[in-house]
Amino acid sequence: MAITATLRRMMKTPKNELPPGAPDHPGTAAESVADYSANGPLALQIPADCAGLRLDQALAQLCPQHSRSRLQGWVRAGRVQVDGVPARESKAKVWGGEQIEVDEILDVAGRASMPENIALKVVFEDECLLVIDKPAGLVVHPGNGNWSGTLLNALLFHAPELERVPRAGIVHRLDKETSGLLVVARTPAAQTDLVRQLQARTVRRHYYALARGMLAGDGTVDAPIGRHPRLRTRMAVTPGGKPARTHYRIIERFVDCTLLECALETGRTHQIRVHLESIGHALVGDPVYGTRASRVPSGPAFGRQALHARRLGLIHPLSGKTMTWTSALPEDMALLVAQARQQAAEAAVRTEEEMAVAFADGPEIFYVRGDSPEMDGGDDTGEDDDADLD
Repeated sequence: MAITATLRRMMKTPKNELPPGAPDHPGTAAESVADYSANGPLALQIPADCAGLRLDQALAQLCPQHSRSRLQGWVRAGRVQVDGVPARESKAKVWGGEQIEVDEILDVAGRASMPENIALKVVFEDECLLVIDKPAGLVVHPGNGNWSGTLLNALLFHAPELERVPRAGIVHRLDKETSGLLVVARTPAAQTDLVRQLQARTVRRHYYALARGMLAGDGTVDAPIGRHPRLRTRMAVTPGGKPARTHYRIIERFVDCTLLECALETGRTHQIRVHLESIGHALVGDPVYGTRASRVPSGPAFGRQALHARRLGLIHPLSGKTMTWTSALPEDMALLVAQARQQAAEAAVRTEEEMAVAFADGPEIFYVRGDSPEMDGGDDTGEDDDADLD
């Protein structure tokens, strides 16, 4: 009962009250939150064809713009009322005719985060999507040690309405030092659609990766990934991890490294980095997963993991059309590949020169027993030894 009373008081918070720590001057992301909360609860009636369903299942049908997990969270938070009474649990049955009120105030991660004027390379933009070409060094979401200067802060400045979308529309991430393409949803409905596409594994994400050593051929790493059993800030291939699958194909071989195109079938934290390390070919420059003692060459020096999200493909949430974007290698990684290619070309020239010197007097001829008259006793009759003598 105490919990119910508390939840009711939270729901009666004045509409113009800002979240704790939010600035009170106009034109900020926090102001957008207050404006959005003024829209009031969503009024619904459970139709007869939903009779017998769980409350969250019925809500998912009536509110397709929201994911079921989001709706379940609102039920737990007391934001869903059934016939004027806060719903107690998502699995309660409904029988049709119930009056539902859903408080759609979004519990936004980063609500107190301030917009920051950080330059963004926008590859595509419309009313429901943003596709960003993220530079290396930019953190995607605020966290320990990175509470400002992130992609989220930049997005809130570029598109202030993203304050109304959980996690500012971010549906997948790239590591700080990984560059390349990343999609952002501009509305809750678009976010839900993209999350479902990611869960269905229909979003196509292809990366260029420069791996240490010489890989023998194309392949697939199918190995579960979870927290490292001892180093909790790292991920590892572990039996108790989540399913993870990475496909790779060789683009070009160099002297001490190989350029790969990696395609993600799943999207686990550090997936490509962990999978390539697990087969003995960690990324060039990886400061976390490329430090173990190994017989594989370390490859050229590089100040970050050599990984770039090169291609992104998905189904547009509104039009239903398949869309694909590509991104060229950033300058630092393009230079790295060019240097590796030049090194390989110089090594090939040296090999040719060494071969030319070795055979300057003509090729040596080696006789195998029976190939010359001197070696088979001089029998030059032209007759086979086992000729028919009848």
